[in-house]
Amino acid sequence: MNLSGVKLIATDMDGTLLNSKKQLSESFYSIFDKLKAKGILFAAASGRQLYNLQNEFLPVKNDMIFIGENGSFVTYKDKELLVQPLDKAIVPELIRIARTIPDAYTILCGKKQAYIEDTNEDFMRNVEMYYDRRTSVDDLLKVTDDEILKIAICDFGGSEQNSYIFYKQFEGELQVKVSGNIWLDISDKMADKGRAIKALQKRFNIGFDETMVFGDYMNDLEMMKEAYFSYAVENAHPEIKEAARFITTSNDEDGVVKVLEELLNALLHQTKK
Repeated sequence: MNLSGVKLIATDMDGTLLNSKKQLSESFYSIFDKLKAKGILFAAASGRQLYNLQNEFLPVKNDMIFIGENGSFVTYKDKELLVQPLDKAIVPELIRIARTIPDAYTILCGKKQAYIEDTNEDFMRNVEMYYDRRTSVDDLLKVTDDEILKIAICDFGGSEQNSYIFYKQFEGELQVKVSGNIWLDISDKMADKGRAIKALQKRFNIGFDETMVFGDYMNDLEMMKEAYFSYAVENAHPEIKEAARFITTSNDEDGVVKVLEELLNALLHQTKK
């Protein structure tokens, strides 16, 4: 396997690049600097809010590509590369359905910020983890002055067994993604990490064989299809493992970093030839 031709790397965050304590590997920034020196572009691709991702990587914010809200919002050097909002006409229906789901709470993910109307302690702990720009409102249905990129359901009943059932009917019309044990994301049909990768490949003239991606959950599925070097971490959902071409060790064993170190070694070997 020749890794030396890779020009674009994109990785999911939670469950993939980050360990179970939501921490980066201590060697990440050193590796990032070496990749940058080789002209390799690096993207964080997540269901997280764009502003949260930018704050997570402040030391390299101006050198990193950010794929936020599952591909709905992509930026590089503070320039918008892709914005794919939901059709405003369908948002009220999606909100009303969410209100009927037991043990579930709704986040309206706008381009400007996120909106919530519940302040349950457990829910807020999760909101604060992933949404740096947020505000509490009396009624989500009254939010009209923002582009809505995604509706996220924080489902303490289990997203795959609980809230997904309420939105399964929209598959084909929208992206309905189980993105974690307690997370369900609903976004525009054209908004996914795979399309974001394709947009980056086109913009920077990078090929399928020059792209490397890492993921663990169902919101990474489309991304797996857009790179030859598609990796699932060992702790990934079975369908992601099946879709990926390669498997690396788990997020708690620095699976992503291990592959990046292999890539750097391949580049070093190429230089010495």
